[in-house]
Amino acid sequence: MSRVATRERSTKETSIKISIDLDGTGKTSVSTGLPFYDHMLEQIGRHGGFDLSIEATGDLHIDSHHTVEDVAIALGEAFREALGDKAGVRRFASGRFPLDEALVDIALDLSGRPFVVWEVDMPEVLPLGNPPFDPQLAEHAITSFATAAAITLHVSLVRGRNVHHIIEAAFKGLARSLRDAVRVEGAGVPSTKGVL
Repeated sequence: MSRVATRERSTKETSIKISIDLDGTGKTSVSTGLPFYDHMLEQIGRHGGFDLSIEATGDLHIDSHHTVEDVAIALGEAFREALGDKAGVRRFASGRFPLDEALVDIALDLSGRPFVVWEVDMPEVLPLGNPPFDPQLAEHAITSFATAAAITLHVSLVRGRNVHHIIEAAFKGLARSLRDAVRVEGAGVPSTKGVL
């Protein structure tokens, strides 16, 4: 069974092409025009064990919001498509993920019911990278992805001071949890309803 999907999204604000292979080797190629966001998206592929290719252009002369949101939506849609009927997947995954002084809890369910709890209070800092990535967009990116992928997701900051570390721990933790949740370890759909 091939768990691969591609997605293209074009609007007046962005143009995006994404491909994902859930059974890849962690090979990534990401270009959104936002180096910090590229770095975070690379974590999804590398730590998720997914082959991931993202090419995006957007109206960065206005700000980074449209690019961040639209890439996250398209990635979530591709992820959901690649999962197919979810037969045999583990479905649930959780963990506690450190990055230096930062520690983030992640719990998720490939439920088919999008719901996100984001309990991550970050210190106020200037945008990261050039062109700038507003740290507040980390929540929006992860929420947009989970909603489009129809995932129930809880993200909680246990501790942390460095905003880069906090955001990166969240992305790496999400990736590792996705990797565990999509692992095939049975045959049927893991739900009493028979569908997810």
